[in-house]
Amino acid sequence: MSAVGETPVPREARPYQGRHAGLVTRLIAAALDLVVVAAVLAAAYAGWCGFLLLLDPRGFSFPEVGVVFSLLSAFVVSVGYLTVAWSLSGRSYGDLVMGLRVVGPGGRRLHVVSAFLRAVACVVLPIGLLWIGVSRQKRSLQDVVLRTSVVYDWQPRTAHPRKA
Repeated sequence: MSAVGETPVPREARPYQGRHAGLVTRLIAAALDLVVVAAVLAAAYAGWCGFLLLLDPRGFSFPEVGVVFSLLSAFVVSVGYLTVAWSLSGRSYGDLVMGLRVVGPGGRRLHVVSAFLRAVACVVLPIGLLWIGVSRQKRSLQDVVLRTSVVYDWQPRTAHPRKA
């Protein structure tokens, strides 16, 4: 806040501040996160190819990556990315773009274990997101089980300290 009574929340967004996010907003955020994970995996593959090229420039060929390894890599990167993002700031890149924050009971920031469990649940069962459409509180299956919520929040991170 720069002056007394001023808020960084855009005037148009103020009525939504703190409300539970809807399905469309969360699907867009999830799609953006999927793009981030795909970019990380593509960069890792490109880096591996570059390393192999440096080792043997004449005999270089693009390595084939099996389906099991690809799925396992995508799982590990996705869970790691979401865990770190949700435990540090409560928002992934997709959440940041869409003005969302993942919070625990009482609006608290998620601890690492809670963020990890939520990340695993979201990656293993992404269809649980559709539960938002029938939930009065706009909570996904993962939110219901782990007692988390996703709310509209444009406040900077410093405005939401971790509560004990």
